[in-house]
Amino acid sequence: MVKANSMNLVALVLWALLVIAVVLTTGCMADETAAPDLEAPIQIIETITPQEALALIENHRDNPEFAIIDVRTPEEFAEGHIENAINIDFYSKAFRNDLDKLDKDRTYLIYCRTGRRSGLTIPMMRELDFMEVYDMLGGITRWRAEGLPTTR
Repeated sequence: MVKANSMNLVALVLWALLVIAVVLTTGCMADETAAPDLEAPIQIIETITPQEALALIENHRDNPEFAIIDVRTPEEFAEGHIENAINIDFYSKAFRNDLDKLDKDRTYLIYCRTGRRSGLTIPMMRELDFMEVYDMLGGITRWRAEGLPTTR
């Protein structure tokens, strides 16, 4: 009789442990398969022509969430740049840090002299989680060749 009671007790304990394990495992599995509440925002990073850049600038003329970044040296910038552009020197030791300080949710047009430095800037901005960035193909050289205006 004692042996039968101890066998029933062992079976009961095993059964209880099995139920607890199933309940705990089901909770974990539900967390892993649950759909996220919000979809992750998609980055928009594109190369555009100077004519498309001009249209982008005109479409955002009064938009405080739009900025034009010239990544040439201050000397190059002083020789002429796109109106309202901000100069952040690609060759500065603080360049990446300066980019990181910018608001990632704004829309940016990036350009340099010929497109090489701005092309190297784009992967940094992608990595820093900028949401919308446009790289101007051919830089200020192509912009000027197409007869588009600059300022000093």
